[in-house]
Amino acid sequence: MTIPVATAAAILTAGICLAQSNPAYIQFSPSTTKGALYKPDSGPAPTVGVVLTHRTGNFLSHIATRELSRRGFLVLAMNPRFENNESAVIWDEIALDIKSGVEFMRRQPGIAKVVLFGHSGGGTSMSYYQAVAEKGPAICQGAEKLVPCDNKLAGLPQGDGVVFMDAHPGNSINGLRSINPAIIGDDPKKINPALDPFNPENGFNAAGPSNYSAAFKQRYFRAQAVRMNRLIDSALDKRKRMKDGSYPYSDDDVFVITGGQGARLISFDPSLRDRTAQPRKLLSNDGTITTKIVESSMLYAAPPPRESRFNSTARVLTVRSFLSTNAIRATSSQDGIDYCSTNNSVPCAVRSITVPVLFAAMGAYTFIRDNEIHYELAASKDKDYIVVEGATHGATPCEECGKTPGQYSNSVKNFFDYVAKWINSRFSHK
Repeated sequence: MTIPVATAAAILTAGICLAQSNPAYIQFSPSTTKGALYKPDSGPAPTVGVVLTHRTGNFLSHIATRELSRRGFLVLAMNPRFENNESAVIWDEIALDIKSGVEFMRRQPGIAKVVLFGHSGGGTSMSYYQAVAEKGPAICQGAEKLVPCDNKLAGLPQGDGVVFMDAHPGNSINGLRSINPAIIGDDPKKINPALDPFNPENGFNAAGPSNYSAAFKQRYFRAQAVRMNRLIDSALDKRKRMKDGSYPYSDDDVFVITGGQGARLISFDPSLRDRTAQPRKLLSNDGTITTKIVESSMLYAAPPPRESRFNSTARVLTVRSFLSTNAIRATSSQDGIDYCSTNNSVPCAVRSITVPVLFAAMGAYTFIRDNEIHYELAASKDKDYIVVEGATHGATPCEECGKTPGQYSNSVKNFFDYVAKWINSRFSHK
């Protein structure tokens, strides 16, 4: 069913109406899955459709809806059934929502090609979907998986290409890197001082950038993996007892991770500043492209103080959502991650993707090296990687990162012009 957005104001955000004159609300099944369809206001009828979604985020007025539709593409932005509800996520069901979106887009008149677009956590959703669509459920059912998929994912219609916009490597990996390993026994008041990232003796600076020693960082990254593995073992034990009837509940239970966020060292210490490992393409503000080692221009300032508030540091999940979407095996949070122990992993999924792929990292954020890794691991023979100078995670200019006003003012235009050129050179039939 298609309804003009003007009559669906209770469902769509006001910002959606500013993007274009005639977006439409699209209702999918289940009723919590919904979309907004953006058509170009003028010009030739589009022949390429773009589908974008996240895992839990509201993408109905995402910046790509405006920027890609005005560049001639039909754009479907989707909110999956778990919008704003991380604790309820059943990972495989997001793939079923994407399936509905791809099928819808392929039914639209004139659309010959469909490109998947994954921003941030949407990159994990889209990479998983495309990998299973290409290779079938066998790739997500291995014994190494904490939560294997089932055969309901058989027969997913493939996308013709995938664009990754500053995709993070997965909620699982982000969670691993953000967890505080200094907490003892899940009691936020019991802290191991030797692992405490907020301890000045370890290099923490409450007034500005921190400077941790190499030995501390190595110890810290290993300890993050140890704590994650311990949480996984606890969740697996609960799941086993649910199945054999010895647990109070038979289906699921709340799973709270004390200190589950807010302890990522890259956010505190400039020595960990994100950069490429090899010379890569940098899309500069003036539109030129150079090849060089690219380093993040993210500004390091005084970190937030140690938080003891539940809402600031704890993660509230369930046993099921933790194991399927937020857990991963590792020996180190930096260089010892078992990428394929979970199905929520871009570095694992891209190994099965053979259609054309574009990885674009935002140059004033923290996923530059991650996207380079995704590019390196992707199976596609037609793959591209570029960093957008001075762009925040959402592609807008990082004003505080520049040395002069307007230094990165063209980041949005440059990025979406590049995306449009990349798509059109491969898929446009105009």
